[in-house]
Amino acid sequence: MTPHDASSGDGFVPFFRHYAQTWVHAVAAAGMTAFGTLTIVHRGFAVLALAAYVVPPIVLYLRQASTDRAESDVTADSTETAVTGDGSTDAQTVPLERAADETSPEPERAGTWTIVDAPIEATLRDVCVTAAGAVHAVGEDGLVLAGAAPDSTGREWSITLEDGPAATGEDLHGVAATADGAAIWVAGDSGAVGRLEAATGRHTDYTAPAGITDNWLGVAVGGSNGDETVLLINGSGAILRGRYRDGDLSWDDPVTPGSGSSLSGVGLADESVGYCCDTNDGVFETTDGGDSFARVGPVGADGTLENLATLGRGDCFVSTDDGVVHRYDGQTWTPERVGDEAICGLTRREGETIACDAVGAIHERTPMAEWERADTVAPEPLLAVSVDATGDRAVAVGENGTVVERQ
Repeated sequence: MTPHDASSGDGFVPFFRHYAQTWVHAVAAAGMTAFGTLTIVHRGFAVLALAAYVVPPIVLYLRQASTDRAESDVTADSTETAVTGDGSTDAQTVPLERAADETSPEPERAGTWTIVDAPIEATLRDVCVTAAGAVHAVGEDGLVLAGAAPDSTGREWSITLEDGPAATGEDLHGVAATADGAAIWVAGDSGAVGRLEAATGRHTDYTAPAGITDNWLGVAVGGSNGDETVLLINGSGAILRGRYRDGDLSWDDPVTPGSGSSLSGVGLADESVGYCCDTNDGVFETTDGGDSFARVGPVGADGTLENLATLGRGDCFVSTDDGVVHRYDGQTWTPERVGDEAICGLTRREGETIACDAVGAIHERTPMAEWERADTVAPEPLLAVSVDATGDRAVAVGENGTVVERQ
């Protein structure tokens, strides 16, 4: 058995640290002990004892190095079989690095996390980094804060909206962008919903969609500008789907995929595939853009589900308020301990997962499936984090106008 995530590019020391936690190491240690005991019969057994312990990790390390070199030459997509919520299977083509996320080489990161001097003091509850590298964050009193995309003049921050899409000052809880980053959707209390054009800053108010004035706790967007699917979640466990086509917006009847418990997270990987989670350990998958959902939980978490992130079908991470992230691979849920505090924000790109917690810490997941805490800790709790597809820009936001950026 090859130890999981033993990438030769990370060196032998981190490989052996992970190997020491596997059953192969346990068997090797037992073999060494057994042969060592037999040295009372003949001293030649000492050689066998040493070989039983030393040979397995060397062989596995060299074998993994050979495998990594072979995989680096593969450029075609791989096909995997995903298990749907009803137990059926579906063959789908996904990038090789997504199908084998655990053995992906570590992506280059832009740098260290730095606290940004934002022009506000209001609490920011959600953030998204667009494909173009621009940032949009939302929070108290309908505030929408924007960070310009990187260019020769730097990354300037400005206030796009001061009091929400309907100018009523309702708190905003969710923000999401289209795949091309050209349109931004925001949602919040008392049915607040709005759409912003990234290029011009112009916004359109869609508050009280389908006549509903519930508090929207999150928003997800799939598709590109002008061909958009929008999902809104609320505290009654309902999801409302909207479809925006060339300026025309229509809303379906809301659906309740679970027991009616408050929904705490929602995400769309594209215009079809997405997930939502609730506070009753439920996770639900859609493959038709939110028209229907299938249960893929319960997760089996000890804590309450806080948020989620997804890259596609059979790929979902959910965070909890007891410091654990649970990983779904299309079949099973696997818990990973990140820390002891609530993991409020979670974001993913190919080869990388980032989380932020209630004490202002940021955690990055390594290719060895280990979580490392960043050196920079924000002075306030962090509530959301987002990263673009290339990893060039990552931003976390939180209470009292806290903004932390990886540069």
